[in-house]
Amino acid sequence: MDINRQLEIIKRGAVEILSEEELRKKLEASIKSGKPLKIKAGFDPTAPDLHLGHTVLLRKLRQFQELGHEVYFLIGDFTGRIGDPSGRSEIRKQLTKKQVVENAKTYKKQVGKVLNIRKIKIVFNSKWFDRMRGLEFGKLLTYYTANKLLEREDFTQRRNNKKPIFMSEFIYPVLQGYDSVMLKADVEIGGTDQIFNLLVGRDLQKDFGQPQQVVLTMPLLEGTDGVQKMSKSYGNYIGINEPAKEMFGKIMSISDEIMLKYYELLTDEDLAKVRQMHPKEAKVNLAKIIITQYHSSQAAQKEAEEFTRVFSQKEIPQDMPLFKTDGTKTVLAILNESKLAASGNEARRLIKQGAVSFNNIKIEKEDFVPNEPGILKAGSRRFLKIICSGR
Repeated sequence: MDINRQLEIIKRGAVEILSEEELRKKLEASIKSGKPLKIKAGFDPTAPDLHLGHTVLLRKLRQFQELGHEVYFLIGDFTGRIGDPSGRSEIRKQLTKKQVVENAKTYKKQVGKVLNIRKIKIVFNSKWFDRMRGLEFGKLLTYYTANKLLEREDFTQRRNNKKPIFMSEFIYPVLQGYDSVMLKADVEIGGTDQIFNLLVGRDLQKDFGQPQQVVLTMPLLEGTDGVQKMSKSYGNYIGINEPAKEMFGKIMSISDEIMLKYYELLTDEDLAKVRQMHPKEAKVNLAKIIITQYHSSQAAQKEAEEFTRVFSQKEIPQDMPLFKTDGTKTVLAILNESKLAASGNEARRLIKQGAVSFNNIKIEKEDFVPNEPGILKAGSRRFLKIICSGR
């Protein structure tokens, strides 16, 4: 494939390439020599499940993979125990080695849903950091200055707000940069919040006498709230291991404004054609594409038909979770225990907004007790079948 077509594919959805001219030269050299470029992206296994926000980077890796380049999926099992300070106003919770190892196992299984697992190189940065002696570690830190690290925007904000910056966070960018040295990466991909760390990699490669990597940044994908970046901690994520029904409902809940961004970053669809579609039709199509990717086309079709049946024709879904009660539990307790609401606060908010009903009767008080069989509904798409013991 010619370089211009490769660049067109690589640039889709990207925010910045530092620099595009360097990337072009690397691609030219790759074609001339027949040697693929080394493409790196690092993931700290700080949570067991990947969500659609993570797949923005994974999909870009897949594009490089399909263009014939060598993809390195770096699992930060060492750095994950420290925690990346990028975009954080306070220190991340420190994880144990056991937690990181368990999370890393699930990452290896999940990336196969996006990447050709047989053609990627999975590496762990504990391979070089665990055997690094104290003197070597101290020498590594001499390659970067405190003055430079203090230029980070998030560190500057913390200093201005008189919030602490811990030494472990201070050295994190140097550790991530050293990963690029060890892999001799040609290109590193990361989110826009990673730009400082990615540039440290370039600097360290130069100091170690290596060609500098090209830095490619991808936008952060907003979650279902349309405001915050997708994150489990914000409760606005769509996990790639979630049931098809849950994924479909969450995708249908996103705003029309960010739907096109989802199309651009999570699919290969022609955006010009998407813009011509009715928003509802486009959103159903988006949900079907994503569910097909992570489940199957049959599951996608089933959920699309169920969605139409329930919400367009205002019917009750055929399959819904069951909840057994002795007829003494309040609706607030049921919402919490059944996980129909994500938290007690959400349950109270739904009741206060009049978004909770039992057998089509709106519930106005938290202490309401469903003491007969029926259907509990929360919001527009969550249903629970109540079964009372002895009835």
